[in-house]
Amino acid sequence: MPRFPNVSKHAHLVSARVYSNLEQRALTKNAEIYRLHVGDTYRDPVAAARAENQLSAEHPGLHKYASVHGEPSLIEAFIAYAEARHGETLNPDLVQVMSGATAGLSIVCQVLLEPGDEVLLPSPFWPLSRGIIATKGAVPVQVPFYTRLDEPGFDAEAVLESAVTDRTVALYINTPNNPSGRVLPDATVDAMMRVATRHGLWVLCDEAYEEIYFDREPPDAVWKRRGIRDRAIAFHTLSKTYGFAGARVGFTHGPEGVMTAIRGMQTFHTYCAPRPMQFGAVAALQQGGAWVEESRSLYRDAGYQAADALGVPRPEGGTFLFIDVSAQLGSGDEDCSVFLERCADAGVLLTPGRSCGADYSKWVRLCFTSVPPDQLAAALEKLKPLVRTSLA
Repeated sequence: MPRFPNVSKHAHLVSARVYSNLEQRALTKNAEIYRLHVGDTYRDPVAAARAENQLSAEHPGLHKYASVHGEPSLIEAFIAYAEARHGETLNPDLVQVMSGATAGLSIVCQVLLEPGDEVLLPSPFWPLSRGIIATKGAVPVQVPFYTRLDEPGFDAEAVLESAVTDRTVALYINTPNNPSGRVLPDATVDAMMRVATRHGLWVLCDEAYEEIYFDREPPDAVWKRRGIRDRAIAFHTLSKTYGFAGARVGFTHGPEGVMTAIRGMQTFHTYCAPRPMQFGAVAALQQGGAWVEESRSLYRDAGYQAADALGVPRPEGGTFLFIDVSAQLGSGDEDCSVFLERCADAGVLLTPGRSCGADYSKWVRLCFTSVPPDQLAAALEKLKPLVRTSLA
């Protein structure tokens, strides 16, 4: 029971400094720096979706509160998207507009989790997911997973099964994965679903990168599987697919009972997503198809260019490379801090792997979509002698 001037115990489990704080060091030594540490895009969204094109004359009450549920036109546009992309017709009453997937996961955790509950969190993972779970006082159980998929004899079901306890209540799945760039094979998803159904777990489906896949058929969404529809809660966002990160618009959908509770919980957290940007999101969904296709091609080229330059496997999707730099570190180095400092001295900022999982302290994450192609090429030239040495 914290009293002044103390804060709650679980508040100490999260930090505003998710990424390495090396920017000032890089700025003191370089005329230009390359911020490859934050997952974003250099591309502006389709013109009709941009903030400057949302007009009060076209949307009376543009700056008033939206309904908690979300703008009806936006829900309709998302349902049309889901039907076209996934072949599924969603019930509009079971779709909730959120302030991005971050708010979506946070509110769902408030609804589903009690202090001390455990969530299986296959790693490496999106850096914010661990902290969002922890802020409820729940325990994110980190399970090294995506980087092990190609290991001989790797048994996804057995690995997850060994992490289940009587406090486990949910399994978090992200495919295409941030940061590994892996798209989960169907057999692996089948194994994960067997664990979830055997133990009565909620399945939290992170769909942030559902449209960013390379040289393959569109991956099937986990939440579509008939055997888990009663326990699957999906999170979608326009941040990655439509270059709309600053707008803070996303969607959550799931079974009826839990979505009623989620909408009620949203009322007491974010209340609604920004109304002007909800109208921008309608335009993105309705007019952004060609933009998405072009982005997928550009991102594939950037991802392949970065992987080939640094001598690591090409990503299957997403916007990141996840690189083991342990060979570049000295025997006394406990993590990748020294390597990140060398990169910062060269003007390139990367994410420490520990942000993506406790088992990845000697890995780094690189976002290949955060800067334009010419800047990415320049950054890769600076990184090549550092990373390739570590991989030699």
